[in-house]
Amino acid sequence: MADHGGRTVFIASATIILGLVLVGAAFPEDFGRAAQTALGSITRLFGWFYLFSVFGFVVFLLGLAFSKYGKVRLGPQDSTPNYSFFSWVSMLLAAGFGVGLVFYGMAEPMSHYMTPPYGDEAPESVAAARLAIQYTYFNWGIHQWAAFSVVGLIIAYFQFRKGQAGLVSSVLSSVTAKYPRVRPYASWLDVFAVVATVMGVATSLGLGVLQMNGGLNAVFGLAENGWWQFIILFVMFCAYMASTWSGLDKGIKRLSNLNMALCIALMFYVLVSGPTVAILETITLGIGDYLQNFISMSLRIAPYEDSNWGNDWTVFYWAWVIAWSPFVGTFVARVSRGRTIKEYVFGVLLVPPLLACLWIGVFGGAALHMELGGADVGLAQATQDNITVALFEMFELMPFSGVLSVMAMGLIFIFLVTSADSASYIVAQMTDNGSINPPLYKRVLWGVLIAAICLTLIVAGGLEGLQAASVLSALPFTFILYMMVVVLLRELRADRRAMLTQLYRRHGETPVGADAFEADQLGEEERLRRAPSVVNRRINR
Repeated sequence: MADHGGRTVFIASATIILGLVLVGAAFPEDFGRAAQTALGSITRLFGWFYLFSVFGFVVFLLGLAFSKYGKVRLGPQDSTPNYSFFSWVSMLLAAGFGVGLVFYGMAEPMSHYMTPPYGDEAPESVAAARLAIQYTYFNWGIHQWAAFSVVGLIIAYFQFRKGQAGLVSSVLSSVTAKYPRVRPYASWLDVFAVVATVMGVATSLGLGVLQMNGGLNAVFGLAENGWWQFIILFVMFCAYMASTWSGLDKGIKRLSNLNMALCIALMFYVLVSGPTVAILETITLGIGDYLQNFISMSLRIAPYEDSNWGNDWTVFYWAWVIAWSPFVGTFVARVSRGRTIKEYVFGVLLVPPLLACLWIGVFGGAALHMELGGADVGLAQATQDNITVALFEMFELMPFSGVLSVMAMGLIFIFLVTSADSASYIVAQMTDNGSINPPLYKRVLWGVLIAAICLTLIVAGGLEGLQAASVLSALPFTFILYMMVVVLLRELRADRRAMLTQLYRRHGETPVGADAFEADQLGEEERLRRAPSVVNRRINR
């Protein structure tokens, strides 16, 4: 495997990250204001581009799954998946959704209930509740996984089928090779991916620590201060270092399976103990509204009205997933070896969003039903006041609230641990020439750096500014994604031509009306059928 400048990527990315963190810590307000202003300008000017691009990725993936390339495996054609379906989906959820879904699964529908999307309905009405579920499904549905899926598919194809490094630069090597002046700078594509990943994970980890501190305050009355935040981060650091030490197959896999079991148990309890029929009807109606308005929501923007709702929610989400796609996509690729393109697309693009919709339907549907029930439960106001405690306020209205709160805290904690662990693994891979098994010391080093960055920004108060800065990377990376898609299609065509040529040379003909894989199987069956007659002729002679 060729060297892709692992040391250069490590030094350059660490230097850039350190510089951004120091600026964010020294001037948190100015840095945050500048980052937010830049982010606002980009979402306003390029919101249409994000909407069009993410919808295009969805169409591309579905088209590829149903095309003649759908049977191509992400690895040798005789390879099999390394992980069971349950473990695979569990790890996808741990890397792709994380703690965000736990909080926003209930809080986002309540927020849209208070402030309906695009002002389409009256606030706090039955119609607003229905629209809230519809748009929350949309924001956490298929589109959110499109960018993750594209990057993961392309990285997995080149890494496991072509034997190249699992890096953005190696995917685009056929493009950069044509331009000698550009070739020396190809490794900066990997620097770009590392910086976006570390900044995004560090800020999300920090915000998760603040959210967890808020939850502990609501449930156990613990103070919201730097001391408790340091304790939470330290315990979390010890946990994900232990997971990192045990490796991917033991650490992340086992934690992800545990998290999936906790998710299902918590969701099932709320479904059974809450307004069960109302929740099931909410899920059914929400999926129907989502599918019915799929295309119109995908491309909806507000050029003729003064509404920032789309930029504040959908466009920001799409920018976030594109910025995070190098990290999540590379991790998805790592755990998807041996699956066909069709199996991969349906597994990654449909299963996690379906589980997200079930979670949102259960928790968001229960909260909306309580709010619309006539009694002044105050969940909408609690969400507006402090999103970190809204879920626990809902639990207070249910039997065994203490047990539910402890389970939710455990779920949040494990999600944060698996996110940090998978991030340290992927960043170590990116700075080790795309190695499938990067050395332990690099994984530990990046884990320490992520925790240190997180602690520095919590103390200095620069988390939100750095988060906005990390999302800014989405715009240039969208163009990189387009180039990666073109390279993939070119390689798939060449791969199929090579397979058909090999078939012709092996069998002297290719069965008409069959794809390359069916032709290979039919040709082998024909060869075996003719073999006995050939042997008999030789014996008779």
